[in-house]
Amino acid sequence: MRPALHLLPSLRSHAALPINALRHFSVSGQPTATPSASDHPRLKELRDRLAADGGKGIFPTPPAEASLTSDPPPPDSYAFHLKTYGCQMNVSDSEVVRSIMLSSPQPRFHEVTEEALADVSLTNTCAIRDNAEKKVWNRAYQLRAASKKAKRKQVVALLGCMSERIKSDIFSDSKASVDVVCGPDAYRGLPGLLASALEEGGPASRGCDTQLSFTETYADVVPRRGDKDAVDAYVSVMRGCNNMCSYCVVPFTRGRERSKALADVVEECKRLIFDSGVREVTLLGQNVNSYHDRTAGGGKYDVSNDGFTNLYRLRGGEGLFFADLVEAVSDIDDQVRVRFTSPHPKDFPPHLLQLVGDRPNVCSSLHLPAQSGSDSVLERMRRGYTYDSYMRLVSDARSAVPGVSLSSDFIAGFCGETEEEHSDTIRLMREVEYDQAFMFAYSMRGKTHAHRRMEDDVPDDVKQRRLEEVIETFRSRVQLKNEREELGSERVVLVEGEARRGRGDDAVMMTGRTDGNKRVLFPRVEAAKGEYVKVTIDEVRGHTLRGVEVGLCDIEGNMSH
Repeated sequence: MRPALHLLPSLRSHAALPINALRHFSVSGQPTATPSASDHPRLKELRDRLAADGGKGIFPTPPAEASLTSDPPPPDSYAFHLKTYGCQMNVSDSEVVRSIMLSSPQPRFHEVTEEALADVSLTNTCAIRDNAEKKVWNRAYQLRAASKKAKRKQVVALLGCMSERIKSDIFSDSKASVDVVCGPDAYRGLPGLLASALEEGGPASRGCDTQLSFTETYADVVPRRGDKDAVDAYVSVMRGCNNMCSYCVVPFTRGRERSKALADVVEECKRLIFDSGVREVTLLGQNVNSYHDRTAGGGKYDVSNDGFTNLYRLRGGEGLFFADLVEAVSDIDDQVRVRFTSPHPKDFPPHLLQLVGDRPNVCSSLHLPAQSGSDSVLERMRRGYTYDSYMRLVSDARSAVPGVSLSSDFIAGFCGETEEEHSDTIRLMREVEYDQAFMFAYSMRGKTHAHRRMEDDVPDDVKQRRLEEVIETFRSRVQLKNEREELGSERVVLVEGEARRGRGDDAVMMTGRTDGNKRVLFPRVEAAKGEYVKVTIDEVRGHTLRGVEVGLCDIEGNMSH
């Protein structure tokens, strides 16, 4: 019998607060606006609790994050190594996996940094494109070959989106000889799946669990970060996607949308900020700005403007939405930055844009994944907007958030794309002048609407040529834009640590990012990791900036004295 997995105790020790309580009170205990329900009993309870703990926070804080590698391994435990491919959500999921593994009472596990010493090799996979899956297959082949050469048994487990897409068919590749397959909603049972493979071995002990869930958010699992000293951290706020874009496999590998309770998200952010010293929190979700906490009453769902539509008809209803979440998290500490990714363009209602513009600690960088600039391609992609409605959103964002940095995603060579449709994308990129972009050639994925109904008819060489044109358009525009807007400017940079490369002299080069998510390198004067420093920009290399340290400052650029 497989050993039962010990579950971490729930962190949900406080019911969701009424929307007015979260909207109008900061953790200092001072009202930020006059609420319409100021005499609400829950609001009085909140004031009392804030007064009792000196304003440190609204929710109880779990114990400080434990070290992952400094403690001696428990006796009779198995060593595991964890490698992550893909997006930020996979990084966040790996932190959940690490927590579940290290908390397992039977079998017991400890983490090692050297994979050759591991009894278990865990690979968190990506399925968004064919190349991502090829990397995982190659890794599985290499692991099995190394294990045979060393004459040492090593259990190979594939986790995440690729596992969810291919499921038990992964076992059919004898060269990879994978032992365990675990989907993104089945991590609680991972130690049990590994137990049989470790104790018995062979094909009969193989384990596979790829059941998707309508409710799993891992809200009660305290994530264990790989780098506990990092100044930034990811916080998963929702999982899954309901958008059903015709090219995208995510709804089939991540399931339907479900969100954590706002109270749980605030708890996790507080723990990271107050116990781990994190200075920047990134809220994560496959469609992060469709966040919807249905456990509490509140407002209603709004799209960005009347040019956006929803394929998913059941979206909406009462509850707390993404603007409420961003407001609550940004209230925790006004000297901690808040970012979010990855959003959908349809879910930027005016009040969310206004909140980003009004809050100094909500970063002025927005990801607006366009995918294409052609109305006909956007329709085939089932994106729910047109070029005109997207450009209205860009205009609204720039009006509400002065100096906002914009990033985007682009797919070159989608099904049936013509040269004229490709030219529409180039036109969009030139008009918007994005600060960052993620650009790929189209890769047909199984189970998607495009796979069922369309033909992948753009030749590979044409896809590659169009992708190169998209990349060159971005590179040339971002260089010109940064030369125009950044040279000679002073930017507030959150220092992340020493840079891997410098200017070739003996100066210690530091690296960090601006509010607009631009990478900055500068010679160290007095800046230390985790501090805000003002930097004068004197060199531009594409979307990377270089400069000279002016001095320490706060999040708004006010100099320290």
